[in-house]
Amino acid sequence: PFVIVCNHQASLDLLGMVEVIPERCVPIAKRELLYLGTVGWACWLSGIIFIDRHRRAAAIEVISRTASTMWRENVR
Repeated sequence: PFVIVCNHQASLDLLGMVEVIPERCVPIAKRELLYLGTVGWACWLSGIIFIDRHRRAAAIEVISRTASTMWRENVR
């Protein structure tokens, strides 16, 4: 298992990240991206897990559930 951290500066960076992210990878993004029009819609459709950084307890819960599912399904 490993973690890839991407601090992209523009929405076009997402296209490059798609090429380097390994198969069976679980993407997590800040919830604010969900509201960026077609970019947010595309992220949601691709299965990105959104974290609400302003609600700490909710973010921890989502990450915990995601980690459990990743462990169970043997994904990165």
